This record gives sequence, C-alpha cells and structure tokens, in this order.
Amino acid sequence: MGARVTFVPDGKSIEVRPGTTILDASRKVRVQIRTRCGGKAACLMCKVRVADPAGLAPMNQNERLKLGGLEEQGYRLACQAKVVGHVIAELPEDPLKAAVRKQLERQQEEEGI
Repeated sequence: MGARVTFVPDGKSIEVRPGTTILDASRKVRVQIRTRCGGKAACLMCKVRVADPAGLAPMNQNERLKLGGLEEQGYRLACQAKVVGHVIAELPEDPLKAAVRKQLERQQEEEGI
C-alpha cells in the first residue's frame, strides 16, 4: 500500500511517494495550506490536525520543539510531517473566514435574545 493524503474539509486525496511532506502533497493537489517560511518550520502557519498519526513518520526534534505540546492534540507541521501510509489531514479554518463566522454567530445570538 502506498502513501496517501486525504485533506478535510476539501475532500481531495492524492497518492504520494513515501517520505513526501503533507505540504508538498497539498501543493500537488492544489489544496491551500498557509505558510510564510517556505517549509522551514519557522512560521508555524502550516499546522494541520491528524487524527491517526500512524500514517506519518515519527516527529523530528525540530517539529516537536516548534509545536510545544500541540502534538498531543493531534497537530503536526505540514512542512515537516512525512507521509508513510494513509493520512487524513484536517486543515484549520482560514483566520479571516473564522473571524467572519464568529461575527455572524454573535449577531445571530444578539438578534435571538
């Protein structure tokens, strides 16, 4: 069985060579993962949540230090996490979309009161 990444909520999936990073896989299938450092584990913008880390190579020391405990909640850096099996990568909501969604929810609550 080859390496495969499925991106949620996009629903896109791609077969990749074992050792390919989640970030590289996302670019091949045109799934947007935000990054500012170009994949050097410096900006921490490319965090993704992985429910089952069995499809990923073990975390390197640099990634572990950068995440500072977030890995316990299932987070990995897409630029560092190397795919070795099947992985489902949950992408975080875009910050602008999240802000708009929260504002709309707040308005709905206020109107409902």
